Amino acid sequence: MSTQHTQRFSRRRFLHGLTLVGSVGLLGVRPRLVAAEPPPETTKLRLGHTPGICGAPYYVAAEFLPGEGFTEVQYVELPGGSFLKATAASEIDFGVNFIGPSLTRLDAGDPLVLLSGVHVGCFELFASEQVRAIRDLQGKTVALAFGLGGPEHIFIASILAYVGLDPRKEVHWVVHPFDASTQLFAEGKIDAVAAMPPQSQALRARHIGHVLVNSTVDRPWSQYYCCMVYTHKAFVQQYPVATKRVLRAILKAADVCTSEPERVARFLVDKGHTQTYDYARETMQDVVYRQWREYDPEDTVRFYALRLQEAGMIKSSPQKLIAQGTDWRFFNELKKELKG
Repeated sequence: MSTQHTQRFSRRRFLHGLTLVGSVGLLGVRPRLVAAEPPPETTKLRLGHTPGICGAPYYVAAEFLPGEGFTEVQYVELPGGSFLKATAASEIDFGVNFIGPSLTRLDAGDPLVLLSGVHVGCFELFASEQVRAIRDLQGKTVALAFGLGGPEHIFIASILAYVGLDPRKEVHWVVHPFDASTQLFAEGKIDAVAAMPPQSQALRARHIGHVLVNSTVDRPWSQYYCCMVYTHKAFVQQYPVATKRVLRAILKAADVCTSEPERVARFLVDKGHTQTYDYARETMQDVVYRQWREYDPEDTVRFYALRLQEAGMIKSSPQKLIAQGTDWRFFNELKKELKG
């Protein structure tokens, strides 16, 4: 597997470009071309690279992309972690993240198309001992690492709206880097913070606060996808075969996250997505990757769109977002094709 570096691409530099054909990846996957359908209309892909664990299928898909006919996959470094902005700007071809920000960007008119769910759960909402229920957050201070409109803000706002609180008026939001929030939380200066792996594991290891909501196991959040795959509208229109092949690689990778958690954890560390093997392995075992076949992505869009309407964060109806910003045909085909 060869790696090449370039200095700049659409205002972002490439982290690395991988020529994948003929190689055996870190997980031991040998490329096997899928011959039952036409080859992809393009053999080049641009994907994002950013630290994180729970989006593992997006990265592990690199092991399957050669067999889908992609001969050049370039990974673009996204220092701010915004797959949405990079995909909407056509700087990368596919993104994956929590459904909430995807809906706010669709509502704002970004040219994105949701294609599939990837996994259930990953967010946890940690609270101080004085906060024993969601309604106890009324009048309290909640910290955000990515600011208003970011993934944790939308996740917490949807929870507040679900129990009848107005996140615009009844909670005090503050913005701090996660390390600073952790310290303020430990000192009792903020009342709640949302976290994903590895931050959530670090909070538990330090015995800071308690888990008020775990989206992996607590209803109703556990009944819907957390993260979903999307692409630019122009990509799916111009390259429908390539779109299906990329999605197939990601969904196969989701199965590998379930069946081989230790190897995937090592892959994530070796590729620089996280530093702690134990946290990565724990995430592979806790986050629900195996149920992508069982959930309906349209239900997820409808559920979160209603919550975000209640929270005053979007104006579009669920029906409008589904009609204008989703395409489930590849997902539905792959559910039948990849039975197992």
